[in-house]
Amino acid sequence: MELFLCGDVMTGRGIDQILPNPSDPALHENYVKDARDYIEIATEANGPVPISVNDRYIWGDALSELESRRPDARIINLETSITDSDDWQPKGINYRMNPRNVTCLVAAGVDCAALANNHVLDWGISGLEETLRTLAQAGIKTAGAGRSLHEAESPAVLEMAGKGRLLVFSLGMANSGIPQSWAAAERKPGVNFLEKPSWEYVMKMKEIVTRFKRKGDVAILSLHWGGNWGYEISSEDQRFAHELIDHAGIDLVHGHSSHHVKAFEVYRNKLILYGCGDFINDYEGIRGYEIYRPELAVMFFPRVRVATGELVDLQIVPLRIRNFRLVRASVPETRWLSDLLNRETRKLGNSGNPFRLCASS
Repeated sequence: MELFLCGDVMTGRGIDQILPNPSDPALHENYVKDARDYIEIATEANGPVPISVNDRYIWGDALSELESRRPDARIINLETSITDSDDWQPKGINYRMNPRNVTCLVAAGVDCAALANNHVLDWGISGLEETLRTLAQAGIKTAGAGRSLHEAESPAVLEMAGKGRLLVFSLGMANSGIPQSWAAAERKPGVNFLEKPSWEYVMKMKEIVTRFKRKGDVAILSLHWGGNWGYEISSEDQRFAHELIDHAGIDLVHGHSSHHVKAFEVYRNKLILYGCGDFINDYEGIRGYEIYRPELAVMFFPRVRVATGELVDLQIVPLRIRNFRLVRASVPETRWLSDLLNRETRKLGNSGNPFRLCASS
């Protein structure tokens, strides 16, 4: 079973403005009041960004990879509300995409969107409910947010033809910027929320996974955790990931939140991605964190054994964002990413990870 996993897909704000059906560009940020300003910043950095692009444009060279590999499932962290709601929340930054632009996700063949993150409720409960409806109508399954705690905790179930089922759970932590008030409750819409890692939650996760997992299923936890910048993996987070595999029935941890790629680990033949980095965003040209190379994006293609979820192979495809479009990384950029991943992964005690970074063609 081969999967496609990536980090944050942020199709709101500037990205939404170049799609065929842009939302009202008004923003409620301290410094930027019009989403089109992000297009201007990117244009100043790398030349003109086209307007009214087709649904495939933002994916760029990622589409040819997906079309040639044909992974069994395509899973993203969708960090954008899809809504016409005007119920913006006073939180500093608000992402939304016009519901008519959901076709850009369909164009990439997205099977499942993890929603337990710090932007899915940027436009209130009405925005969340419209997001859920819009994705369902587009044939994209969701996990991590819902109209009740039961719905938010429940996995997306993907049927793999001849390869069993893939269960995708989604969970968001407070340290990624999710307000506690966004937590779903028995009769309250919201996200599947965790204040901090704990043994008690591992046991709760075990109960949830046991409720849904059948013999032969593979279970993924898509986990939004940690801050935006920095490579450090805390011992607490590493222990939590290990315990989810050892005791809760999770076969692969799909971590994200940081704006750049972080280390990964193969633990007991199970893959832990601590931070997949941003995949699509409108940060192009914004300065201040160049040392982390946030313009570089990564496609993860893990191949796992059906029924056991054990990692067989991991291929990593490096890309970069240019003109709000994913293009193949250059040879020096690919080398930089390779050195980074090897360095940070070795810090976790991994010396023989079965991964291959696929150079640009």
